[in-house]
Amino acid sequence: MYHHSGSVAQQAAGSATGVLEPQGPESEAILFQRCTWCGTAMYHRLLCPVCQGSDLRTERSEGVGTVRHSTVVHRNTPAARNVSLIEMAEGFVLRGRVMGPPIGIHSGDRVRLSTAKDPVRGEPVFQLIDEPYRAWT
Repeated sequence: MYHHSGSVAQQAAGSATGVLEPQGPESEAILFQRCTWCGTAMYHRLLCPVCQGSDLRTERSEGVGTVRHSTVVHRNTPAARNVSLIEMAEGFVLRGRVMGPPIGIHSGDRVRLSTAKDPVRGEPVFQLIDEPYRAWT
């Protein structure tokens, strides 16, 4: 859960794990947790999903990942938008939006965290790293 206060999204309750945080004047980073017992990376959890450990340390993601699943949503917004599951390079998965035409986002596309904010849900927004391959156009 996020709430916006100016340009920084913060978690509504307690600690700052699993949220967006400013790195510099115009960039943001995703904070995630890593289990100190088994090393599993996770996003916004209270216990490790592998060993059920509660000793989690907070780390900063580099912001690069791969689209694992993307779908187009038409409800609760004036225009169609995509909702994607992004697997980050560190090994955790989170939900976010990828900028671009909703129909043009596919599984396997490489993405990078953007400074834009999702106006509807406040989720992280990503941009494509590589242009889509268009061999037949």
